[in-house]
Order: sequence, then C-alpha cells, then structure tokens
Amino acid sequence: MKPHDMGVLFDQCAERGTATRVRLDRPFDLAPDGGTDYTVDALAALVEDAAGLLAAAGAGRGDRVAIVKDNHWDYDLLACAAVRLGAVPAQLSAHLPPATLAVLLHRLRPALLVTTRALLERCRRADRDPARTTGAVLALDGPAPGALGPDDVRGRPAPGPRRRHDDAPLVINHTSGTTGVPKLVVHSTRTIIGKLARFEAVRYPRVGLRRDDVLANASSFAHGRTFCWTASVLCLAPRALTVLSRPDPHSADPLLRAHPPTVVEALPATYVRLRPLTRRLDNAFRDVRLFVSTYDAVHPPTLRAYLRASAHRAPVWMQGWGQTETGPLTFRFHTRRSLRPPGAGADARGLGRPVPGRTRLRVVDPDTLRPLPRGRPGLLLARTPARALGYVGEDDRWEAKRVGRWWSTGDLGVHHRDGSVELLDREVDRAQRLSCLRTEDLLEDRLPEALEVVLLARPGESPLPVVVTEDGALDAGRWRGAVAGLPPLQPPMVLTWPQLPRTGTGKVRRTALLRQLTGRTDTCGSGRWT
Repeated sequence: MKPHDMGVLFDQCAERGTATRVRLDRPFDLAPDGGTDYTVDALAALVEDAAGLLAAAGAGRGDRVAIVKDNHWDYDLLACAAVRLGAVPAQLSAHLPPATLAVLLHRLRPALLVTTRALLERCRRADRDPARTTGAVLALDGPAPGALGPDDVRGRPAPGPRRRHDDAPLVINHTSGTTGVPKLVVHSTRTIIGKLARFEAVRYPRVGLRRDDVLANASSFAHGRTFCWTASVLCLAPRALTVLSRPDPHSADPLLRAHPPTVVEALPATYVRLRPLTRRLDNAFRDVRLFVSTYDAVHPPTLRAYLRASAHRAPVWMQGWGQTETGPLTFRFHTRRSLRPPGAGADARGLGRPVPGRTRLRVVDPDTLRPLPRGRPGLLLARTPARALGYVGEDDRWEAKRVGRWWSTGDLGVHHRDGSVELLDREVDRAQRLSCLRTEDLLEDRLPEALEVVLLARPGESPLPVVVTEDGALDAGRWRGAVAGLPPLQPPMVLTWPQLPRTGTGKVRRTALLRQLTGRTDTCGSGRWT
C-alpha cells in the first residue's frame, strides 16, 4: 500500500488489516481517557471522531486549522482529521514563544485554533491572546474564556471525506526557527506524500522497515518530518510502534524496556538526553538494528554510545540532511567501524551523498551565485521535485531563496569530488577563520563531560564557546587541553541544558543565545538566505 489521501489513511490501513500495535508514554491530549495502547482500528475511529469535533467547532473545506499543543503524535491525528474535512492543518509547536506564535497566527488567520487551556493562559499572560487572530478556539482539555471545550462540540458525526487536488495545499509546517521567527512552509499531497512519503514506504534492504520491527519514535510531532513519517510507517505496517512524547530518560526507560525497539528514530537532542540509558547493563537499545536521525547532525560521542549499546551484529545509523522546504536531500550511514575513535577527529558533518535520482546539489559563491568547482566551500543549492509550494505571508522571502530552478539551503558546505557533501555552517552563523560546526564536533569529542558545545561567531571577535554540562561546571585544565591547536576562542561560558533557548526540535536558537549572553545579535553572515 502506498500513502496518498491523509484524510483516510488510518481507515485504509484498518481496512487492509494492518495489525500494528501502538503504545504511548502518556495518553493523547485528544483522548485523555483513551489510555496508552491502540490498534490501527482504534486510531481510525479516533481520527473520525476528531473530524466531527473540528467540524462542529467551525472548520470546513478550504479553512486553515491551527494546532498548537503539548508534543505528542496526536498532532498528526488532528491534522489527518482536518484533511478529512478538506481543511488545511497548520501544525505549530507549543515551544514557540507567545510573541512568535502571535506572528505566525497573524499570517495564518486560521478559521479554528486547536489548543489547550495552559497554552491559552500562557499567551494571554504575555498579552498575546491567540483568539485575536483566529475565528474560533477549541481547547482540548476543557472550556476556557473565549474558547470551546470538547463537551461543546462532541457528538457531531464527521462529514464524509473530502478529496483535494494533488497540487493544492495539504499541510503547513514551520521551520525550526533557530535564527528568528520560523517560516510557514506549505506542502501539497504531491510534494510531501507523493515525493517524500512514498519514497519512504519501500522495504529497502537493511534500512527499510520490516513487518517484525518494533519502531520507537521520539520526535517533535508538530513538524513536517512526522507528518510524512505517519504516512509511510502505517503503510509499512511494523509489528509495533512506541511513541515517546518527552525526552525524559526516567519515563522512556520503562516503556522501551517493556517493548525493546529494533528501530529508533529520534531528534538529535533527544538522543543526547536519553544517552544515559545506553550505559545500563541491560539497556533498552540492545535489539536495535537501525537508528535514524534528521534535523541536525548527531555528534560522534553520541553516535558511538548508541551503536555500542546495540547487541546487534552490525547496527546502522542513518543520518538524513534536509529542510522543511525540501525534505531529505542527502543520506549518510554510520557503523561501528566507520566512526573514527575518540580523539582522531570528528566526522559527523559529512552529509553523505544526494538521494540518487531525486536530488541534485550545487555549490556556488555566496556573493555572485556563480558555480564553484568540486572541493571549494560555498553556498549549497538544491534541486528536488519535493520542494514545497511557498511560505505563508512571505512570498518575497520565498522568491528570494529561489535561484532559477535551484533552491538556496542557506547552508555553507563542500561538494567533494567523490560526490559526498560536507556541512560547514549556516551562512548566517559562519565564523571567519573556522567552521563552527566542525569545531563543535571536535570539542565534544575531546570533552566527554560536555553534553553539547555551541560556538557563537561575532564580527571582529573570536568565537564565543558555550559548553553544556550536567552541572554547569567545567575544569579549566580540561578546557585548555581541548582547545590546543585550535584558532583563538573566547573563554567558555558553561551552562546547563535548561539554560539554553531551544526550538521544538531541540536545536539551539543561536541568535537568542547570543542575545542572552552578550546583549547582541549581529553575526558574521549576511542572513540573506535565512
């Protein structure tokens, strides 16, 4: 079965007899009394019921439905319910600051906002009432001032499924927003389902999903990656799915131990947070044959920890690089043997090769946009049939990132003679004498006690290193040894994990962190391609 109509995806899988069992780390916000164990038939019924709720709240064909709530897979269930009505879901992370969320809702002008009472209260305390720019508000956990509750809309049968043209808007997702207000990216059925999900819904040798797999996913379910994943994973019908909505090792460990995964997909930041579980003798990752990561590079110490934790004979780590606007552009595969030993130099910024037959990459001069020969660093451009339709409310910004038939990723990198691609930096975050990303990898390799290292580049000054540790402490001698042989850096700022501003995908919001630590936001890059 190939995914096509997301409005009836769960119905089609149920009719086909898909026996996948779904286990959650907590009940859905959409169904707080529904428990944590689901069949595909029960999920199909839940999506149909949700479509009735949305219709009763005022959503209909062609409307935009904004979804903003705590992280969980029911983001995608609600999105499928909206698609069933002929509406266009817009999935927005609850991690967004109220001011940022207000900007995005103003651009969207949704007919309906689906949210929670806690988020409404948080926004209103910041004088950013979402109701100002939405037609109606539905709070999933009960009525609130100016909002409907579930009891106000429950009981209405869902209208019959409504189809749309393959090139019409299907779903709206926002970019990570590491440098400012995220962009709202519009995908169609043709781009995100026909070109991306269908590509995934194939049982590739070694890295494809099998019917006997137990797949654990710990992601940010407000983003386009999981909408695409939902379409493909149900069609591949693994034995079981384990959904982790929180990057908390204490709550994740019992669920993973009870249902040991054979495949794991998680955010890079979540892999870091769950890494202590790899050190347990009977660890929860002992049966894993395949690890998957997207959004950002995973640093070498974390790659090693998970690959060593698996008792599988030859586990593989599949790392994808891409963007919300394009989907995956390259893949790289790590094994125990391919990773260099600690101290031998970091190698996590190699992105692998473009997806064969689907993606083309070109490196150009950032100033002139003239193509550069292989091996020369420059701005990475991409061509893919999966490119999105545009940005909501920012047509000029979308057109500015188009370079003829090519798309500017905003990343600096090198396209080597062997076809492989190496990422150096985001153009806006670049430094003048080094690659911040390469140096971060190297420092993490030399400092096992570091959970994360972030280099912040500033015009006319040496980069400012931020070292994240469990307790906010770092031995001065250890730091001197780690930076030996590197270009000059500022003395490090040592912080704990919660002190860093992050996106919903766990990425560090570098501009916000720079402002937090220095009071400045100027960078060495132009920011033209953000």
